[in-house]
Amino acid sequence: MMDKKKLALIHIIKKELNLGDAEYRRILQQAVGVQSAKDLDEVSFKKLMNYFVRSKYYQVNRFGLTMRQKMYLKYLVQELGWDDTHINNFLGKYYHKYEIDKLTKNEAIKVIESLKSISEHQNKVSA
Repeated sequence: MMDKKKLALIHIIKKELNLGDAEYRRILQQAVGVQSAKDLDEVSFKKLMNYFVRSKYYQVNRFGLTMRQKMYLKYLVQELGWDDTHINNFLGKYYHKYEIDKLTKNEAIKVIESLKSISEHQNKVSA
């Protein structure tokens, strides 16, 4: 029997990816050979998570930006207290892109590191 926290995670992913029941069941069958997430064991759970991470479902755009990167970028922006205009201006100035969804996977990695550095600097200045 699958752990309740892991079942919840699977259903959150299903919701985030806007998967209908039929598509969701097809993915379960295709990726790990089960009809229900309740039938997953530890090995098949990890296999399903790897499937999602590597699939088109987890890519925001055709350049490979992942949902995880996008969500983390939004978190960092929020932590910095920036609004959409501020982050879009930052992206335009340094990356020649004007919204997070237009970043490539590699650009997102660089932006994440940049925002983390800005946050560290702000924390040092305010301390």
